[in-house]
Amino acid sequence: MVSFGAMAGIAVVALGMVLSPGPNMIYLVSRTITQGRRAGMISLGGVAAGFVVYVLAATAGLTTVFTLVPALYTAIKVAGAGYLLWMAWQAVRPGGGSPFAPKELPVDPPRRLFTMGLVTNLLNPKIAILYVSLLPQFVDPERGNVALQSLVLGLTQVFVALTVNALWVLSAGAVALFLARRPLWQRVQRYAMGTVLAGLAVHLGLDKSKAVVAAP
Repeated sequence: MVSFGAMAGIAVVALGMVLSPGPNMIYLVSRTITQGRRAGMISLGGVAAGFVVYVLAATAGLTTVFTLVPALYTAIKVAGAGYLLWMAWQAVRPGGGSPFAPKELPVDPPRRLFTMGLVTNLLNPKIAILYVSLLPQFVDPERGNVALQSLVLGLTQVFVALTVNALWVLSAGAVALFLARRPLWQRVQRYAMGTVLAGLAVHLGLDKSKAVVAAP
């Protein structure tokens, strides 16, 4: 069975990733600000479904595919780095927006909210890299069933991510009001978000690691 240390390790990694700006946070906060907490929670349901897809894929041994086809793993990293750079530019460019700034977005029905949350998470490069490269490193084949360990670790990550993202949804309005009354803080938040995203992109682009597969 998976060790407590491995669960704690993946929880810390998951917490660090969910606290840094990324596609999931930006989508959930933006949608909550424009359409309310109910819309934010429905969107979070889609994000949760995306996590389930990743957990099932990891349990089924998706990392093996990326080990057998290294070019595919490299392509995902390059695409993810480019996507994060684009998001960083959107945050810091003149007139760039903040996820906490109200936007004129169309009111989407529940089905579209859920679908967009799902797609946003499935295309999130941070989550893809976590499941492809990081999670397998916490699996210890000597402790028993590798698939079961992957499932437990994946569910640990999902619990941390959904808890923090739910807090983002519930607090988005209060944070938006705070920033709206303090333009300087809003600029600081935008540039801090852009800097973190750019740093993640550079780190991802320079990373030479390969997909790690736990032995069966």
